[in-house]
Amino acid sequence: MAKIKFKLNDEFRTIDVQPNEVLLDVLRDKLGVKSPKCGCDRGDCGACAVMINGKSVRSCLVLAVEVDVQEVRTLEGISKPKLTKLQKAFIEFNSFQCGYCAPGVIISATELLEHNPKPDLEEIKEALSGNLCRCTGYKPIFDAILDVTHKEKKK
Repeated sequence: MAKIKFKLNDEFRTIDVQPNEVLLDVLRDKLGVKSPKCGCDRGDCGACAVMINGKSVRSCLVLAVEVDVQEVRTLEGISKPKLTKLQKAFIEFNSFQCGYCAPGVIISATELLEHNPKPDLEEIKEALSGNLCRCTGYKPIFDAILDVTHKEKKK
């Protein structure tokens, strides 16, 4: 066992983990954080995306011991204390049907907008290229992100 200390959604956490445990399992099974999902268990689908130090990563590929003294943000942390403009746009544009991919897409889109508040469609497609959506398709997702960036341009 290894003891790790890290910041999870603005709260410091200390937990014992096995050296081979992945972050996804620790978040879901030990800490009760349910937004990252296991979709493929290979890093291909993006359903398990979280942010470590502001960069989106696939939590199914990250060993939990690697987040020692790091900062981890999940959808729960992004939504504190209320929904973001981006999340409201996803609702407005009915961007998700089943919602399984939603947390990972929101993580990836949030990272994009934090680094590039006015991306064009090609930049959005590139940023979300690691997120698979099997239900809705991508147009309503892209439209919601473009709507947020368009609104930001007016201000």
